[in-house]
This record gives sequence, C-alpha cells and structure tokens, in this order.
Amino acid sequence: MPKSMPKSLPKAKPMPKPVTYPERARLIAEARAVLKNAYAPYSKFKVGAALLTAKGDLFTGCNVENASYGLSNCAERTAIFSAVAARGPRIEIQAIAVVSGQNVPCSPCGACRQVIWEFGQRAVVFFLSAEGWREMPIGELLPEGFRLK
Repeated sequence: MPKSMPKSLPKAKPMPKPVTYPERARLIAEARAVLKNAYAPYSKFKVGAALLTAKGDLFTGCNVENASYGLSNCAERTAIFSAVAARGPRIEIQAIAVVSGQNVPCSPCGACRQVIWEFGQRAVVFFLSAEGWREMPIGELLPEGFRLK
C-alpha cells in the first residue's frame, strides 16, 4: 500500500445543470456571429466559439492568425482567455460551442481541449462532426486532461 494514501476522498462538486436547448442554440448563434471578427488571412479558415460559464456568463472568441503560425490563437482559447480576463481564474466552463465559417466539421484542437479542461473538467462541447452536430463532455474529447496543483 502506498505511503501517501489519502485518509479521505475530497468532496465531489455537485453536477452542473444540463445545458438547455435554448442555451445551446444561443451558444451556436453567438459563435457564428463572432466569425466576422476572425483574422485568418493565411488559412482562410475562420472559427468562432462561445462559452457559457457555470454562473451564466457568456463569452465569445474567434481565431487570430499570425505570419508566425505558432503565435496564432484558436477561437476557443480566445473565448476562454476573455472570460478569465473579465471574471478571473476561478471561472468554470459549463459549455462551449465551436463553429467554422465553411460549415465543415470542426472540433477543438488538442491544445484547446486541454485549456477547456483546465477551466471546466465537466464542460460540454458542441461542434459539427461528419455526422452532424455533436455534444460531448470534454472528458471524452480529452480523456487524460490534467492540472498542476
């Protein structure tokens, strides 16, 4: 038996309320609306995202490319960073929607999945897949997400 076994398990957070159909529709509409602000002169692939916090706040973001590709930022991370800038680092993402300007399948990239997980281990992600709109928990999109504490 390991020496560092905890004496008791930490209390689990209560499950978040499910995202309603109107909330989902609003997230997708807001993500589509912010597409016009995307800066994608190199890839021409515009992406918008909208997130809902557990407290009911909504934040949007779009992708911002750079001639030095590694310095580009995805829509999901732009929305998350905006939420943190406005509400602080204790935000909890309840849901996030991602859309592309080409209306093609577009799920969050690996970096965005990790950042979503950092701020919402129980978040739900809405995105267009090859089979149509999907709703997936971030834990399924990123089964081994982590935080350093």
